[in-house]
Amino acid sequence: MQEKSKKRLLIFIVAQNAEEKIEGVLNRIPENIFEIYDYEILIIDNFSKDKTFEKAHDFKNLNQDINLKVLFNPSSQGYGGNQKLGYEYAIQNGFEVIVVLHGDGQYPPEMLEEIISPVFSKKYEAVFGSRMLVKGNARKGGMPFLRYQGNKLLTRFQNFLLGTGLTEFHSGFRAYSVNTLKEIPFKRNSNDFHFDTQIIIQLLLARKKIKEIPITTYYGEEIYRVNAINYAWNVLKDSIGVHLHNLSIFYKREFDVTPPSEEYQLKLDYLSSHTLAIDNTEKNSKVLDIGGGQGRIAHELRKKSCFVAGIDRCNLENPDGYDLFYQEDLDFTSFDFDLSEFDTILMLDIIEHLADPEGFLDKLREKARLNQPKIIVTSPNIAFIVLRIQLLFGQFNYGKQGILDKTHKRLFNFRTMKTIFRQCGYTIEKVRGIPAPFPKAVGVNWLGKSMIAINRFLIFLNKSLFSYQIYMEVKPTPIIEILLEYSVSESKKRKDGLKL
Repeated sequence: MQEKSKKRLLIFIVAQNAEEKIEGVLNRIPENIFEIYDYEILIIDNFSKDKTFEKAHDFKNLNQDINLKVLFNPSSQGYGGNQKLGYEYAIQNGFEVIVVLHGDGQYPPEMLEEIISPVFSKKYEAVFGSRMLVKGNARKGGMPFLRYQGNKLLTRFQNFLLGTGLTEFHSGFRAYSVNTLKEIPFKRNSNDFHFDTQIIIQLLLARKKIKEIPITTYYGEEIYRVNAINYAWNVLKDSIGVHLHNLSIFYKREFDVTPPSEEYQLKLDYLSSHTLAIDNTEKNSKVLDIGGGQGRIAHELRKKSCFVAGIDRCNLENPDGYDLFYQEDLDFTSFDFDLSEFDTILMLDIIEHLADPEGFLDKLREKARLNQPKIIVTSPNIAFIVLRIQLLFGQFNYGKQGILDKTHKRLFNFRTMKTIFRQCGYTIEKVRGIPAPFPKAVGVNWLGKSMIAINRFLIFLNKSLFSYQIYMEVKPTPIIEILLEYSVSESKKRKDGLKL
């Protein structure tokens, strides 16, 4: 009977100036680990000034039956940079799980099986050894009182900011699924000590499952090289920064974990571009929803007995999302269907995505012929006060969503929005400002609705400054060629009438 293949494990030891401890760490690894797993021990010496590298090689020479590899960084990569190298090694060599130990012995190699087995079982993508899970463990292991209190206080703040319930954010004894490491952008993280916090945030953003196990610890010399104040500042900055990233106020590539989505979530329970568009579309009307995605707006309009056609480049997940659907890239569409039958055309947050919005509006106007449908247009307002303040302090960066969405090709304020439609031959019937979607950030509750009310009042005072989005209703005027054709046709009818 063929022996079942062993699970592949990488035991990764980060080391710097650990010549006195590295041999002891290696000796403490349980021998049954070598028997159960297809393992490799990887030591990466991060530019040590002592003989850490030589001591590790001496151990390798004396224990040739142990699968040990020792690497040396010819220049310091930092604590985080050293981990990046180990994780990349695990990915390139096809390991299933990687476990991180420290060369100074502050984490227990004796507990390798406890920390890796939940990952191998696929119940969790990451397991952390916590010195705080059992009361008193950290202090018994020699953690200084001030650092113990700082660890607890910082973890409490991070749990509050990130909505988590971890007992410790700052342990370096960790096991990860290598497949999970492939999915998160850990290479963009800092090379400093707050790398560990950033990777936790990435796991949370990717909705990966994390487990903590209690560990005892020896509080070694390595941790004393951490500048506690600088470390705490960086940790808090990242814990707050991920919220600002999610709100599209700031963009941080290391927190851009999930792939961009072309689908939008409806904003129905408060004043928004969606509620305005739905409310201003007449019952029983024929509607063309340009760039409507999977038909979320169409679903709401069909409740008003509207006939809704859609045009977008996406594949429909639900073929019944629209009454009629045209699959076309808006940058290349020629509107090869009859636009004259539609009463209302929706262009909700579309114009800013177009490579040539003027050309698009010209084609739309031409295909409308003599029909003058109401066209409802919304677009982000680049002159929104938050962006003005950011520019004042030199901050301007694109993100995954919001006014500075990375997929936006053109930017508009109220003046430029009105200008482009007038120059393309449209009459402007209505213009108003839309408040920021605060309920998306704080929930559809009294706070979110209060913030909307305040924003509406500020828009009343200064529409250009306080509007998050621009709302316009426009109508196309017939192009000259169509007017001439119409004039010739009607003149012929009138002339034929004279003969009678």
